[in-house]
Amino acid sequence: MTNPLRIALCAELGPDTNYGGVESVLVGLISALGKLTDGPEEYVITTPAKAPDWLRNYVGPNQRMVSRPTPPAATPRHPLAARMLGSVYEGLGAAKRRLRKPADIVATPSPWTQIPLSNGFYESLGCDVLHFPYQTFTLCSIPTVFNPHDLQHRHMPSLFSPQLIADRESLYRQACGLSHTVVVASDWTKNDLIFHYGLHPDKIQTIPWASPTQALADPSEGDLASVGEKYGLRPPYALYPAVMWPHKNHVRLLEALAWLRDRDNLDVRLVCTGKRRENVWTRIESRLRELRLEDRVQFLGHISREDLRAVYRMAQFVVVPTLFEAASGPMYEAWLEGRAVACSTVTSLPEQAADAALLFDPYSVEAIAAAIKRLATEPDLREDLERKGRCRLADFTWDRTARAYRAVYRRAARVPLNDEDRLLLAWDWMKDREPPKDLTR
Repeated sequence: MTNPLRIALCAELGPDTNYGGVESVLVGLISALGKLTDGPEEYVITTPAKAPDWLRNYVGPNQRMVSRPTPPAATPRHPLAARMLGSVYEGLGAAKRRLRKPADIVATPSPWTQIPLSNGFYESLGCDVLHFPYQTFTLCSIPTVFNPHDLQHRHMPSLFSPQLIADRESLYRQACGLSHTVVVASDWTKNDLIFHYGLHPDKIQTIPWASPTQALADPSEGDLASVGEKYGLRPPYALYPAVMWPHKNHVRLLEALAWLRDRDNLDVRLVCTGKRRENVWTRIESRLRELRLEDRVQFLGHISREDLRAVYRMAQFVVVPTLFEAASGPMYEAWLEGRAVACSTVTSLPEQAADAALLFDPYSVEAIAAAIKRLATEPDLREDLERKGRCRLADFTWDRTARAYRAVYRRAARVPLNDEDRLLLAWDWMKDREPPKDLTR
């Protein structure tokens, strides 16, 4: 490559939104792409007008930020997008007729919901590839890469309104169909997309994440003392970092603590971080009082990423009782801080954990309690899981993740791939720790 390959990366969600871990993953990816100096790529990061500089501290010399002045137009203004419209929606109409779904799970919009059409903004950036790294999409004339992250609305429809299910189903299906490459963080999610949307496996690229907090400075002893005093932390404690969504399973976690106290005479402190959602918090708070756990559990709410690293570091272990996850950021973060992990046996988590976590059934209060008891009372087990966590974390780095995304961008732009690109595109290191032999000779 002699001329720079220009990639536009949509980061228009802004900080402190309801996207949860997606924000942290986006920070990690942009920071890592900005550190790649062995290629001619240039990156244009599009940011929202209300927070144009929210990524300023993470961009590198090969990146620049451009604030998007307006949302996508309702009608196409770019000539090529306008010409594409008829054939695209004709094809989507046929796709709608071929939907494979139980009628009581997925509601389909009528008329078929149209995705936003380009008003020329993305084309004006002069880029060769456009990446939508979270659940948004705009139809334009540039080859696109799309991250749907998960199809939770199909597995847990009771957590979504019928309209939101319809909107997600329409957006995800169309974006996956129209994009050059669909990227997911685990094979579990890849197989889910193949099953539900009939995508060809070659169109889906598995690229694992790394620790969302890895881009931040290591906390010092002074940081630990300051953060501990700031939040009134009293070690030892178990940690559960999660936005308060219903599927995060906070109530069963509280019930497991009460089970240990009442049946095993074991008191375990718990610290929870993550943005409060009032409709969920009301139920959690009520159950907390019913179980008389107010003096054993702290809910810190949303805290800074810097403080979060310190809170991890002071924890005795981390517990992740979630009922659904495309990939667990807290598991990566716990390994980064050298903490043992206990996590659910659902979705992609066993694949991600390998042998580096104590697994339990998240629907069983007794199973959650048993896992917590073991980590709270068996120091040898904690030490073993901490060691295995450090080994497992070595399989996931933002440098490798960024290089794999760069290979995807090059392929989408039809740029010749080098040996490293081909290796990364052929190697699913979420499940295979050793790269393909035919590419490493």
